[in-house]
Amino acid sequence: MKARVIGAVAAVVVLLMILHVEQAWAGPAYIAVDLTPSGGAYGTGSNGTQQVGWGAASGSHHALLWTGTPQSYVDLNPSGFTWSHATGASGTQQVGHGYSATDDKNALLWTGTAASCINLNPSAYVASEAYGTNGTQQVGFGAWRGAGPGPSGYNYHAMLWNGSASSYVDLNPPDFAESCATGISGTQQVGYGKGYSTNSGYHALVWNGTPNSYVDINPHGFDVSYAYGTSGTQQVGYGVTPSTVYALLWTGTAASCINLNPPGFRASQAFATNGIQQVGLGMGPDTSNNLALLWEGTADSYVDLEQFLPPGLRNSDSEAAAIDSYGNIVGWAHGHAILWVPVPEPATLSLLALGGLAAIRRRRK
Repeated sequence: MKARVIGAVAAVVVLLMILHVEQAWAGPAYIAVDLTPSGGAYGTGSNGTQQVGWGAASGSHHALLWTGTPQSYVDLNPSGFTWSHATGASGTQQVGHGYSATDDKNALLWTGTAASCINLNPSAYVASEAYGTNGTQQVGFGAWRGAGPGPSGYNYHAMLWNGSASSYVDLNPPDFAESCATGISGTQQVGYGKGYSTNSGYHALVWNGTPNSYVDINPHGFDVSYAYGTSGTQQVGYGVTPSTVYALLWTGTAASCINLNPPGFRASQAFATNGIQQVGLGMGPDTSNNLALLWEGTADSYVDLEQFLPPGLRNSDSEAAAIDSYGNIVGWAHGHAILWVPVPEPATLSLLALGGLAAIRRRRK
């Protein structure tokens, strides 16, 4: 009984400490969890209960899966692959890519273990990578050697898979030289593509499952743009001007574009959205480092996520790469995989604390 009371007291103390942090900071507050098991690690995706990324292992990189703590990691690197990265997660699926000694990069699909790995690389393609999943489908690109505009003459086409190498849909628009799909939510896919003109830059694109369904959302005033994340109603990415790069938010059309670059920031990029919040990075007016950022639909709403990091990880490069429907944010700082967990509002915390105290009183009685 005494142990239970002590545990309850400790829980209330933690709640009150968090409440103090929330009162000291007027905006949304977060607790930062360092997921790095050892060496360096990077977080890239979250599905609400799991986080994915990659870490250093025996001089190589291995795809990793976590459930909220550094000790919970699962090494997803499949047999026969010298290195691997996990880049997205949804439901029970994780996606990424790996490199074997005999092949180029191959898009990979997991369901929680290294042994569950499925190689998504289509037989007609020499290389592929997967970046996102909605729990049943996966997106990325497939490449083959030819006279394409890509490095070393590679041709790149955006790909949509349905769980196997042979189930893919080539999303490359009929009038585009190359393309890549980077995010998926529901029936919507996002990414970017390049026209056949040698002067044509990449344009942010939205698809709904077929190459002809694409919408070019490159906004006016931007020479180049990329879309990296979607919630189904929102799309995020960044646009390039002759002088800098700006984080962008869309709702399905080029005309809907909102510039998320915080006031005074020299540059920014957005990588993911949960439909309400957006995450990415920015370069502040007084620093040359990238800062992990959170937005809620406007440039003025930005939150610098570095302030919630442990002191040893602040004032260095950081990035917020993914956000799930619960508001959990995954990214990295100074080579450490980071999970930012949102702290409840003060009113909620007060109720939880009072409930904990009441429970202690009942136990004492």
